[in-house]
Amino acid sequence: MKPIRVGLLGLGVVGGGTIEVLRRNREEIARRAGREILITHATAKNLDKSRDFALDGIALVADAHALVSNPEIDIICELIGGDTNTKELVLAAIAHGKHVVTANKALLARHGTEIFAAAQKHQVMVAFEAAVAGGIPIIKALREGLSANRIEWIAGIINGTSNFILSEMRSRGASFESVLKEAQAKGYAEADPSFDIEGIDAAHKLTILSAIAFGTPVQFESAYTEGISKLTDKDIKYAEQLGYRIKLLGITRWTKAGIELRVHPTLIPEKRLIANVEGVMNAVLVKGDAVGATLYSGRGAGAEATASAVIADLVDVTRMLTSDPEHRVPHLAFQPDQLRDTPILPIEKIETAYYLRISAYDQPGVMADVTRILADSYISIDAMLQKEAEEGEDIVDVIILTHLCIEEHANAAIQKIEGLPTIVGKVVRIRLEELN
Repeated sequence: MKPIRVGLLGLGVVGGGTIEVLRRNREEIARRAGREILITHATAKNLDKSRDFALDGIALVADAHALVSNPEIDIICELIGGDTNTKELVLAAIAHGKHVVTANKALLARHGTEIFAAAQKHQVMVAFEAAVAGGIPIIKALREGLSANRIEWIAGIINGTSNFILSEMRSRGASFESVLKEAQAKGYAEADPSFDIEGIDAAHKLTILSAIAFGTPVQFESAYTEGISKLTDKDIKYAEQLGYRIKLLGITRWTKAGIELRVHPTLIPEKRLIANVEGVMNAVLVKGDAVGATLYSGRGAGAEATASAVIADLVDVTRMLTSDPEHRVPHLAFQPDQLRDTPILPIEKIETAYYLRISAYDQPGVMADVTRILADSYISIDAMLQKEAEEGEDIVDVIILTHLCIEEHANAAIQKIEGLPTIVGKVVRIRLEELN
């Protein structure tokens, strides 16, 4: 049987890893796919750049549009990233009847609905396992392995850079700024790290997971996003004293009122397995009604980890090339005509618990005022910790953990607490999830 011919868009870190792993495991991959998979053409911004991997047998093409329309190519593998010219190239490939494999979470989070509709129209496949959590096969698990379940919620550490920063802040008591510089020096963070530390990268990935879990169109613009740049080592230390760890979590949950879709720093009980995922590792916790909670953890980035997922998609597409388009695994797990426009809840309507750090003058009656405001806002207290004032100071930190409440009630209470004359500065608020 003749080999499957792949055109590769992008010869960066992941592109190079894909070439290397495909070449190294060529025979094993062919045994699994049923035929050989060959990268025959490739393009990149700079074709003359020296690279750490060999391009033996791969024809370099200057014009990406010529590559996606080449009749000799069966699958286009898009590893450029971003959502500008990549959207145009992917849609062009689909229009030319090419199957597409992509690791581009930003592209799918913003334009996935349009891309999947085009693929459906032209009866081709778009595979994107590498777009979320690197080498962890979470897309396949959600779309196929858990297809008997009604997914209740997903909570994931899906950005390795932020997880590395929070892990180092906790273990060493270091400041956010110093650990960010270290992450940049190690190559974990970009010169402009905003996509990672402000939660945008995680929100791209969560949007895709949510659409697959609940059978909805991708709705990145409705995701609530809050990063870690304002976290202090003080709050990480206090959380640990209370038996919690702070992680940047992507959380999506089905409720009767709508779907929660949010990324933010979150307190997690330290006894949870996901709370102990450290460094640049990723982890995704999925709760299904039949199977219960299942955890998927591993390397969420890197050349060969991501290449593993890219090649798994190439194998899947190769296996399904001869199948009836009507009976392939749907892009978003549910049949295209069964997707539902379930509303995404605004962050004010979600229900969660909270960690509140309040700086107050050390004098009688302060906590009575605070607890009265919380009670009036329908918020009950789960635990409270008051720190001693530093020598010569008359200001103390008070940490309150609340039970579940509606976010708009918490917002109103915080505003009233900050208005008390005995309160100093702003209340620090971090959401808390038990993940039972």
